Amino acid sequence: MERSLRAARVATYVYFVLCGTLMGAWVVHIPAVEERVGISHATLGGLLVLLGVGAFAGMQMAGPITDRLGPRVVVPAGGALCGATLVLPGLAHDPWTLAGALFVFGFCNGCLDVSMNAHAVHVEKAYGRPVMSGFHATFSVGGVLASLVAAGAASAGLGLVASMAATGAVGIVIALASASALLPTDPAGTSAHSADEAEASPAGARHSTGGRVWLLAVLALMVMLCEGAANDWSALHLKDVLGAPAGTAAFAYGTFAAAMTVGRLVTDRLVARFGSTAILRHGSAMAAVGITLVALGPGMWAAFAGWALFGLGLSGCVPQLFSAAGHADPAAAGANVSRVAGLGYVGMLAGPAVIGWLTHLVALNHAFVLLTLLCVTTAVAAGVLHTGGERTGRNEMLGVGH
Repeated sequence: MERSLRAARVATYVYFVLCGTLMGAWVVHIPAVEERVGISHATLGGLLVLLGVGAFAGMQMAGPITDRLGPRVVVPAGGALCGATLVLPGLAHDPWTLAGALFVFGFCNGCLDVSMNAHAVHVEKAYGRPVMSGFHATFSVGGVLASLVAAGAASAGLGLVASMAATGAVGIVIALASASALLPTDPAGTSAHSADEAEASPAGARHSTGGRVWLLAVLALMVMLCEGAANDWSALHLKDVLGAPAGTAAFAYGTFAAAMTVGRLVTDRLVARFGSTAILRHGSAMAAVGITLVALGPGMWAAFAGWALFGLGLSGCVPQLFSAAGHADPAAAGANVSRVAGLGYVGMLAGPAVIGWLTHLVALNHAFVLLTLLCVTTAVAAGVLHTGGERTGRNEMLGVGH
């Protein structure tokens, strides 16, 4: 059993890397796709919304299906479909076909995202200690891998379609080959157990669990809105506000992303020692300090320090929210994770737009004060991770008492 559990954990790492790589493979080919289709940046921006809409739809559909069929079925299927549809944007020849391609690819990516997170919850429960943040760290590794693969394909003279098709084909093979290592599940047994629990549990308790999951989803929206804003505005902040050269400005996002990755690599140990509530509370408070330093700091080095603190603080927040949603009701882990991930994804998409809208009213750095307020709100509300049934469930998982 111990060997199969280690294999399941490794397989989960593989799927997180795969998801990051396939999404990264699309991102690094965006300029080439834009040129092939012959559209403007503004048109591309509008079409990218469909990628998000597709991902959201995929998340909401995959969650209940994962609970019904089990991650061992849905995770590899999602990975294979995501790999198969990666090439579609490269084959697009006009805005309409690109719109359809992005929606379909986003849908499949959303299915993989939610199902692999639901499986990660089962792995974490079986391990009896926090491991979720490590999985999320490897997603970032996938983005780096995608850029290396794209650079190698360009050096080898592969065109846009060939590069995306080859990456997708390898992804399909990996997704199917890793399926046997996933934890076996018994959907029928789980459903029966869930039904027994439903009869034994008061209606108020079940309603409380559902309400808490939606609170977790709102916190995910706020945290991921902050992350999305950093992705799109960090480099522009250094360039437009502080007057940094383009090359130097690019390091702002690099600093944020590196801090996020490092933070997620160490978060699991910190959660085991201090608890998920402390990580969410102190992490979001650290992020608030960091983005305030960015907004009001005196110069470039203050900005770099601020983006590093912002990334480090946010790094452990989303994994704790996903984990808490999954453990709130293991029989409905997929559905609950889909709610939190879906609303969080809305925040990720909305972040850049919200900051952009605020720049019509105030300077860019002052618009970041909104992110400070969201981080402070998250810190204040972090106790939602440590309430009622979820506290009991997570304490049982980690083998600690009240």
